[in-house]
Amino acid sequence: MASEPDPKSSQVELDLSDVDHRVGKPVGGGQLWDPCSSSDIRRWVMAMDYPNPLHWDERFARESKFGGLIAPQSIPVALDYGHGAAPACVGHIPNSHLIFGGEEWWFYGCPVRPGDKLYQTRRFHDYKVVDTKFAGPTMFSRGDTTHRNQYGALVARERSTAIRYLYDEAKKRGMYENQLGEIKKWTQLELEGIERLRREWLESNRLGISPHFDEVKVGDTLPRRVIGPHTIATFTTEYRAFVFNIWGSFEWVAPPGVEDPWVYQDPGWGKDFAFDEEDAFIDPRKRDGLYLGPSRGHIDADRASEVGMARAYGYGATMGAWCTDYLAYWAGHDGMVRHSKADFRGPAFEGDVTYFDAEIIGKEADSPWGVPLVQVRLRLTNQNGEELVKCTAEVELPF
Repeated sequence: MASEPDPKSSQVELDLSDVDHRVGKPVGGGQLWDPCSSSDIRRWVMAMDYPNPLHWDERFARESKFGGLIAPQSIPVALDYGHGAAPACVGHIPNSHLIFGGEEWWFYGCPVRPGDKLYQTRRFHDYKVVDTKFAGPTMFSRGDTTHRNQYGALVARERSTAIRYLYDEAKKRGMYENQLGEIKKWTQLELEGIERLRREWLESNRLGISPHFDEVKVGDTLPRRVIGPHTIATFTTEYRAFVFNIWGSFEWVAPPGVEDPWVYQDPGWGKDFAFDEEDAFIDPRKRDGLYLGPSRGHIDADRASEVGMARAYGYGATMGAWCTDYLAYWAGHDGMVRHSKADFRGPAFEGDVTYFDAEIIGKEADSPWGVPLVQVRLRLTNQNGEELVKCTAEVELPF
């Protein structure tokens, strides 16, 4: 989520004393114990409402060029710790909270299959502090993650942006409390229209036929998509599809040779938003983000208000995955997303729907990747036309 600068000078400050010395250094985090399973893949696409049969229908996948189930390109974030934001959330900032600001991805053409295991290396890249209307002094911090499989093959790289702020200041300012009206009540006619659009997109490329580079032109639009209405149930389903949220699914790992590495220290979450790492060995709910932890505001409007978000809301990493999957579905079995950069402008709130609209804005027959690419501009908006995500991407298509 991005926010405009606040014209008023802020009287509060972020304590960055535990942040500055960590810039540019490798960081640790969670590493999953188990390889990716077919159930992990199916659970993920179910949570993302991404019914591409290549990722859940065994018969369809076996008859495809892949010879069996493969994971969607968005799967690395589901097989990572902390929704992919761990290397962007580094250092203890007292009384702070975090929301996602954006993701940039590079994909290297190595699909993830059942039985593969991804390993992550992480680095805290940089940060800046901006005065925002949302929360006054607000940190935009970036971290890098490299994903390799068990053979050392490069699968993907990610640069995530985290937005860290003082939750009391955000609550006091009440930006979303003042902007949001009542939760949208959809009529049956409206819901039927949403379902028709969802079905049209679902059938737009179910067989995975790739458009050819020579056939598409600048100005062409991609089929429109819709997800929603978003509910507590959909938010919970999304959260539970991130494998690290399963009890006992990961171990803590630290980068070698780094003095005072950031691994699982307290980032400074407020009361009832922090984990109890020690007692979690006895009661694993103590580090379960929905029962107790920083994610509980996603499904609890009262908790959301405590951190300035006004009502239950979705996950930034989910919106990033939506973008990747949407573009990959259009690209088909012989195409793929090579690069995307998504800026999150606002969350998907409870009761809203999210629309996808995309246009081809460029073509490059001889790209640095060595393959033909088309540039795509993608926007995610809600039913009021308010922008949630602004994304640009390079998508490989066959000649």
